[in-house]
Amino acid sequence: MIKPRSRRGGGRPTIADVARKAGVGAITVSRALREPERVSEDLRRQIQAAVDELGYLPDPNARALASARAEVFGVLVPSLTNSVFAEVLRGIYDSLSDSSFRIQLGNTHYSGLEEERLLQVFGPQRPAALIVAGIDQTPTSRRLLETAGCPVVQVMETGPDPVDMMVGFSHFDGGRAATEHMIEMGYHRVGFIGARMDPRSQRRLAGYRAAMEAAGLFDARLVTTTPVPSSVTLGRELFRDALAKAPTLDGVFCNNDDIALGVLFECHRASIAVPKTIGITGFNDLDMMEVAFPSVTSVRTPRYEIGRRSVAMALAAIAGKRPQEPVVDLGFELKRRESTAR
Repeated sequence: MIKPRSRRGGGRPTIADVARKAGVGAITVSRALREPERVSEDLRRQIQAAVDELGYLPDPNARALASARAEVFGVLVPSLTNSVFAEVLRGIYDSLSDSSFRIQLGNTHYSGLEEERLLQVFGPQRPAALIVAGIDQTPTSRRLLETAGCPVVQVMETGPDPVDMMVGFSHFDGGRAATEHMIEMGYHRVGFIGARMDPRSQRRLAGYRAAMEAAGLFDARLVTTTPVPSSVTLGRELFRDALAKAPTLDGVFCNNDDIALGVLFECHRASIAVPKTIGITGFNDLDMMEVAFPSVTSVRTPRYEIGRRSVAMALAAIAGKRPQEPVVDLGFELKRRESTAR
């Protein structure tokens, strides 16, 4: 039997050093670090105290060799500053905080080519799982995901053709529900204002159009969009453009909450009464929508839960307990507030 090697000359502490300090065997230390749920709480604390005192850092490369997979979750999102994806990431990090897995994060910047590049970087590192935002991968990215050899969870949307697993909601249904609500509240010249117009926003626009056409109210002049990244300031500018094209506009469904706030601020500046003259609905329901004056109707999306559920699905698949339903629709909630209470 080969004994675990200990450090010499005050070098980097080894697992043998931790075992001696904790008064247990090296195998027990390894199990506690790799699968803490298999070790009693008292023993975990004892070993963790030794790890902290010695400053021991597990070698991820050695672990990868032992398991043939790195103890890493690769996560790709289109933005690290967008509050929507920050909530998804918080759910992912919270779910893995007590596990042995680390997170390798990639920012695609809403670029299909950048997503391909990052997948080409992640793939050879043999991650334990991949969590990827969206369902509109390029053919190259989809092929890389299909051949990754690990569980793959696409998040923030649902669709009929998952690479492996999906968790999210229907942006089309969310857009349609928001528009139907405004029509029910008596708004008939409802415009759509959208920025960046990534595939998720395109589906919200399609939902808006479906609702307007069903009510016999669709008019292409009511749609104002731009590929420019979203901001509150841009929302003000786009609302001015929308009014110039359609002076009889009496409501707006915005593709996100930043744009909706910009519309609200421009209404205040121009002395346009909300909700009497103009109704406003946003999308995602960030915290500021409830505290705005008037409070703004928005489509609440389960971003944090999506992050948590994606990890749960991936961990189940890693453990050989793949979910029976590969696509999980967590739905959305229309939060009706003052901005549409005509």
